[in-house]
Amino acid sequence: MASQGRNRLTITLRKDLLPLVDSLVDGTTIRNRSHAIEYVLSQHLGPKFHHALILAGGEGVKLRPFTYELPKSMIPVKGRPILEYVVDLLREYGFRKITLLTGHLGDKIQQHFGDGSKFGVQIDYIEEKGTVGTAGALRAARGHFKDTFLLIYGDVLADLNLRDFVDFHSSHNGIVTTAVTTVADPSGFGVVRLHGPQIVDYVEKPDEGTQRSHIVSAGIHVMEPEIFAELPNRSPASLERDVFPRLARKNKLVGYPFEGQWFDVSTPEVYERVIKEWQQE
Repeated sequence: MASQGRNRLTITLRKDLLPLVDSLVDGTTIRNRSHAIEYVLSQHLGPKFHHALILAGGEGVKLRPFTYELPKSMIPVKGRPILEYVVDLLREYGFRKITLLTGHLGDKIQQHFGDGSKFGVQIDYIEEKGTVGTAGALRAARGHFKDTFLLIYGDVLADLNLRDFVDFHSSHNGIVTTAVTTVADPSGFGVVRLHGPQIVDYVEKPDEGTQRSHIVSAGIHVMEPEIFAELPNRSPASLERDVFPRLARKNKLVGYPFEGQWFDVSTPEVYERVIKEWQQE
């Protein structure tokens, strides 16, 4: 019997190809020979999209005094702004079109990145007007996205294979797939509970001692355009408080666990760790 969303096939391969297929199997990302063949086909035939949205409009209040003169995403790490690492990650995995939503001191972001050509990408900008929250920021970008897209926060540093992430999203029936990771203290993040790949509960910054999981959202999402119908019309509005919990209840929020380095550079303490620990590629 075929599994959900799949058909059973019998195929014949050349003998010299089988070792190459088997070499992809690591038991974690690629589970078995069948999964390896599906993975290879998905890379060549699967859905292709190359447009990403970076949210970089926050004031970075917790990172003052650094953010009195710089947007949070432009704070330097090993001689480069955080946002350069984000753009590098996107470019590495083929995202060549980037929409950057800016707010506080956004002119400094535009001065640094320009049209993106010197970074190997194409960048356009949306300027955030007032305090609209993450859902309001996404709503402002509605006219830029008609197909599947990737959303990432401009203050996130992550060692994440976006190719596998996108492939995982395409294999599940979610409006949003969220990259998730584990932390010792989840109280400052969006805490999720998983049932298989489904996120069945999402609580933003739960009170200390009430967390039911150490799995948290990493601030990186693959989204279908249906997300725009889920956004509140009011401002400010938050994806984390107003949208993701509702999607979880509707079984439309999927979690993609990963184990690579990850930092949400939102406090001086995290920034200090990043300076010491971030592995520059």
